[in-house]
Amino acid sequence: MSGTIRPTPGTIKGSLRAAAVTLALFTALASALLPTATASAADKPTVTLSAPQAGKGGNITVTGKGWRPNALLMMLICGQSEPSRGVIGGTNSCANSDGRAVTTDAKGAFSKKMPVSEPPKPCPCVVHVATVTGQAAAEDTVFKVAGHPTAPLPDPAGGGRLGVLAATRLDGSSGVLTWFGAPPTRRLVFTVGNLGSAPVKDPVFQLGVSHGVFAPQWEDQQWHGTIEPGQKAEIKLDVQLAAGAHGDYQVAMKYGSKVLIEQPWGVGRPWGVTFFWILLCLVVPAAVFRIGMAVIDRVRPQGAGRHRTVRLSELTVKMPQFRTPKEQRQTPAASSPEATRTTTVLPWFTPDTAPSETHPTTKGNT
Repeated sequence: MSGTIRPTPGTIKGSLRAAAVTLALFTALASALLPTATASAADKPTVTLSAPQAGKGGNITVTGKGWRPNALLMMLICGQSEPSRGVIGGTNSCANSDGRAVTTDAKGAFSKKMPVSEPPKPCPCVVHVATVTGQAAAEDTVFKVAGHPTAPLPDPAGGGRLGVLAATRLDGSSGVLTWFGAPPTRRLVFTVGNLGSAPVKDPVFQLGVSHGVFAPQWEDQQWHGTIEPGQKAEIKLDVQLAAGAHGDYQVAMKYGSKVLIEQPWGVGRPWGVTFFWILLCLVVPAAVFRIGMAVIDRVRPQGAGRHRTVRLSELTVKMPQFRTPKEQRQTPAASSPEATRTTTVLPWFTPDTAPSETHPTTKGNT
């Protein structure tokens, strides 16, 4: 007899059943993972150009898909850049004056023509497309500016790699000048460590401040010093807002192409400015009124508009003086100076009872 073992019908059926179950599990797993991978690939923004290169003065058409619907985008031609490293030096390496803005449609797509201009930095160059409002998103596409100088990219920081090790904070407070509209200032303090295998010398950080729906505008700040592998250092960077700024702000710090810090910053309203305007609205009208009254008093004629003061003696009723014939003969003429100086004296009796030659007094008569 041979030593060959023949499988029984039950063993074959069991093997087929196990294979069928395994195949069903793999099919279900693949169907569950495939849509996710497809969706994640479709959600990534893409940018395509009508031509890979063009000279200064020409035009290219930039087309994009997969962006956030109804988002405002900025398109720039930047030098000293490549998609793997991003725009080295930020927007200072871009031709900002010839950039264009575009708004995506309801499906997150756009198509816009933009002029070709030479960036301030040598090529390699890219067409940099980034969001202006809302959640930050950016995409770089290789583009060659014909006739523009070319130079190798600056060496990266060797094998050095910085990471934030501790919680960040904003140092500083608002003073009296800030209460009256001076620019609010703070100092962003954080600790970084060199997680790589090479030292990092004079790293350049990018600070950005966003407010509301607007994306941050990045500004380069260089820290002077060397961080050896495995060592850490405390970094302090100054942040300043515009004059009169108030509300909720977000301070972000980016190293390379990765955002490492996002710190909220609540700025109070400059009530001193409001108080100043209220005081100005009260003081200026009062000062103008006083100046106007002073001018009117100076230019109007003398005595015009003034009330004459009437003395009590002028209101006294002058009664005629009764004089006897003898007194009349003794009194000087009315035209003489003595007559004009005669004062009027009220009589102590009435005219009908005055004594005369025809009517002697009855005093002493019985």
